[in-house]
Amino acid sequence: MPFAKKPQVFSAKINELTLGTGDKATTLGGQNVFNLYTFDAPIANRPKIGIDVSDDPEQPSEGLKEFYAGCNTLAERAKKAAELPEADFVCIRFDLADPNGENKSVEDCVADAKAVAEVVDKPIVVAGCKNSEKDADLFGKISEALQGKNILVLSAKEENYKGVAAGAGMAYGQKVGAESAVDINLAKQLNVLITQMGVDGKNVAMNVGSAAAGYGFEYVVSTLERVKAAALSQNDNTLQMPIITPVGVETWGVKESTAPESENPGWGSAEERGIDMEVETAAACLAYGSDAVILKHPASIESTARLVAALM
Repeated sequence: MPFAKKPQVFSAKINELTLGTGDKATTLGGQNVFNLYTFDAPIANRPKIGIDVSDDPEQPSEGLKEFYAGCNTLAERAKKAAELPEADFVCIRFDLADPNGENKSVEDCVADAKAVAEVVDKPIVVAGCKNSEKDADLFGKISEALQGKNILVLSAKEENYKGVAAGAGMAYGQKVGAESAVDINLAKQLNVLITQMGVDGKNVAMNVGSAAAGYGFEYVVSTLERVKAAALSQNDNTLQMPIITPVGVETWGVKESTAPESENPGWGSAEERGIDMEVETAAACLAYGSDAVILKHPASIESTARLVAALM
């Protein structure tokens, strides 16, 4: 008996969320099939890839140091990153704003963000310093400074969602990222809280958690899979926001990427190990539910872009 193909197409679909403006704007989500299931139905918006650029000039690999050679400011590094054709958007990360570190002022961060916006024509995602109180203030001030740029702030959390939703989403109409800790119920709860504040759910993207492959990553992919399944098969509109996953910031911090070749000669090139970890993690995230990933290394971005193109 011949095989009868039965496409799994859902009546529900993931929200479309557009970042940026003009001909360089990019759209996440919009599909009514599982990720990369082009054999079930066409997917209008392929998964997107962002490039992560920190305000900290220190780079985790020799290849990244070479790539950004001669770039002395965040704006110069962001401009260089935006020139990579496979990068759909630029994520600027304010690591130096951490109160437990350099404690860079919000005013200096705003000035940096404005300088980036002047030289980058691709969509901008703004990531904070992982301090909830500082990030809420930072996101609000940058959202004001970049009015009309249609940015995404990463992210609102349980501890600061009121300030982020009000300061970025409601006051200035920017897109809001909702970050939860690898749990479908926490993701859903935060989405509900943010929308109850008055932010349109179609202006929200989720970060449901991230980790490097091999470091509790099975919980990440399980959560991605469960969220996407509930959004489509159960038509749960509290989980139909597109998912954006910061990958590079996780993978370039693990020993497989950072261990010197002198200590582990059998592991091979440290540069190649770091790229491999980033690509492997990104590929799994895209397969299980992420609508966009954020990577650091140009080689990782190029490889992941080729993978996406081949599967679309």
